[in-house]
Amino acid sequence: MDEPISAQPERLTVRIPTAMAMLGLSRSKFYDLMDGGEVATIKVGRARLVILQSLQDYVARHMKS
Repeated sequence: MDEPISAQPERLTVRIPTAMAMLGLSRSKFYDLMDGGEVATIKVGRARLVILQSLQDYVARHMKS
């Protein structure tokens, strides 16, 4: 059975400003995370996209038990 046309697929990536807001981090701190390989990105044309799973993995690694 086909999904309704109005159904939105789950996003896999977001742009950098959205990812910064999701983590509540400054631009410089977020770029530090990207440069250090803590958050994965891909480049599509001129756009740099942040992989949402990498944000979730980052948060999971830094959660205090």
